[in-house]
Amino acid sequence: MYLLLLILKYKPVYMRLIFILLASFFFSATFGQVPSASKIMNQARTEASASGKNIFIIFHASWCIWCHRMDSAMNEPEMKPLFEKNYIIKHLTVLESDNKKNLENPGAEEMLNEYHGKDQGIPFWLVFDKNGKLLADSRIPNPDGSGGSNTGCPAQPDEVAYFIKVLKNTSSLKDLELNRIKTRFLRIGER
Repeated sequence: MYLLLLILKYKPVYMRLIFILLASFFFSATFGQVPSASKIMNQARTEASASGKNIFIIFHASWCIWCHRMDSAMNEPEMKPLFEKNYIIKHLTVLESDNKKNLENPGAEEMLNEYHGKDQGIPFWLVFDKNGKLLADSRIPNPDGSGGSNTGCPAQPDEVAYFIKVLKNTSSLKDLELNRIKTRFLRIGER
């Protein structure tokens, strides 16, 4: 009862304090949490089902120059519509430095490992159908058809050729469009 009387007497001060506490709680709960890998995948599946597109997942990190190069190439004004008309593109953050671990999507590293991306480097990408069935990954298969090495951001002729093959098999991109993508990614290797 005494506490209630104090709150009523100093109402403006306590109301501001309560407002600040509630606002900070709301802000941290709404904006402070990085979505989990499963939440991002569920959202991607929902979007893909509604649009009839496939899902293109890119594992990346803030420090990764090759991740930035891949994103830059895919987001150029000439390239972006080609990818967006065929894929729901989502990023999952993994392998951040100790001072940026808070940027990682919970469960993303486990997903990376599940799809044979452990120790493959980043970017590492996966293509799923609208139901979440894996169609392709960024590993160029070995001659015997097993595993392989990560293309990462395709830049070398063999990497770009594999990337184009994956795009051709998982999209409605036409040969002319695929050639434009091929030309753009080969320019990355010329640096």
